[in-house]
Amino acid sequence: MVIFRALGPFEAISDGETLDLGGQRQQAVLARLLVAGGRAVPVSALIDELWPGEPPAQALSTIQGYVSRLRRALEPGRAPREEAGILVSAPPGYALRAGVQDVDSWHFEHLVKSDHDGPAATLERMETALGLWRGPALAGFQELMWAQAEAMRLDELRLLAVERRADAALRLGRTGALIPDLEAHASAHPLREEAWRLLALALYRAGRQGDALGALRRAREALRDELGLDLGPTLQRLEQDILAQAGHLDAPEAGPASGASPGARVAPPAPDTPRGTEPARAGARALRVLIADDQALVRTGLKVILDSEPGLDLVGEAENGEQAIALVRDARPDVVLMDIQMPRLDGLAAARRILAAEAPPKVIMMTTFGTDENLYAALRAGVSGFVLKTSAPEQLIAAVRAAVAGDALLDPAVTTHLISAFAGRRDPSAPEGLSDADVDLIKLVARGFTNRQIAMTLDVPEGEVAGDVTALLRALGLVDRAQLVVLAYERGLVSPGTPGA
Repeated sequence: MVIFRALGPFEAISDGETLDLGGQRQQAVLARLLVAGGRAVPVSALIDELWPGEPPAQALSTIQGYVSRLRRALEPGRAPREEAGILVSAPPGYALRAGVQDVDSWHFEHLVKSDHDGPAATLERMETALGLWRGPALAGFQELMWAQAEAMRLDELRLLAVERRADAALRLGRTGALIPDLEAHASAHPLREEAWRLLALALYRAGRQGDALGALRRAREALRDELGLDLGPTLQRLEQDILAQAGHLDAPEAGPASGASPGARVAPPAPDTPRGTEPARAGARALRVLIADDQALVRTGLKVILDSEPGLDLVGEAENGEQAIALVRDARPDVVLMDIQMPRLDGLAAARRILAAEAPPKVIMMTTFGTDENLYAALRAGVSGFVLKTSAPEQLIAAVRAAVAGDALLDPAVTTHLISAFAGRRDPSAPEGLSDADVDLIKLVARGFTNRQIAMTLDVPEGEVAGDVTALLRALGLVDRAQLVVLAYERGLVSPGTPGA
């Protein structure tokens, strides 16, 4: 029996002894096969990843030598002509054949994604899953792109496991011991609304109503400062329920350490059921998302993020701008996540053509750097926001939902660049004759205020604000709120340093 450990420094163990897997490149071959999850990895991919740019002339024979030595380490008792049973040939490359429980990252993912019979079983499995972690995943290969993407994916699953464990414990009536860990979790990941929900609920059930409301205030400040967003519906509903001391928030009777005894009271699912576990509401339609990026690893990472978010469906992938335009026509997505730099037709040109069509989807541009002047041109074309590829998954999800809601979300790093590079720049074609009310509204939109915040500021109904913004966009011939932001800076209506801008 060989056990592969990837949730920390990479190693393989047989009969309790750590195996000698050879040098760093040799270990990287085995780790890459592990990341593939049992699927074959072509030899050409191994060569390109180990020697990017200029592989040595003997790269193929070197890979074959690595595989031969790894096979001897993994199966020392195998006869010379006997077929390998763990690291096998799988044209056009190799694959790792191991059981789910023989690879700690596979076992971890299986535990986190499995359906469970009640909170007691969930708690037990999440404890087991989190017990497999020994440090950052694939810690020895941080410089390799595939390892970075896999480590990010596994860490996102780890955060989900932490939250599922806490939710299960709360459903079992175990509250007090959770609070310190949840406080640390929410502080370390302030954009995860589920972390704040769990913390606030635990505090409330511990008799700390004021602290629970304080936690939600901190969540609101974090979301406003980082994303320009208010609390999501789940947290807003929880805040109202805490103020009203709603009965369904009360803790159920504490259950036993494992299993549910006969007659034990289990609280029914409350309206603040955590994201990822709540059933789809009747009639609700998932948002359809299309990805356009020429890098396969980026597309894979985005697929993992979208798959983990309820209410989002991936409807297509494009490798270049031409494919993106065709897929938008065929799949009719609600949102397109579009890379700026792509072959054949770049993302900016593709976005212009997509947005010029009748009833276009929302387009969010993705970029590696926030210093490209294309950002400004794309905003003028009518995209609904920008995110950096290095942004946290929560920020990408927030951008998708903000775009569909008619808001615009710009990554803070991108916003800073736009302000510094284009503040004060005036467009001679910008329309004149704006009324004072129009100017006030544009300023508030440019400062990142939502319709609700604008309504509170101007003391008018929220529905009236939505109608005014729509009318203003129509009158100015603009497509989206993001273009109002550009207009505000072009006309000097807001400038760097303006409070809230």
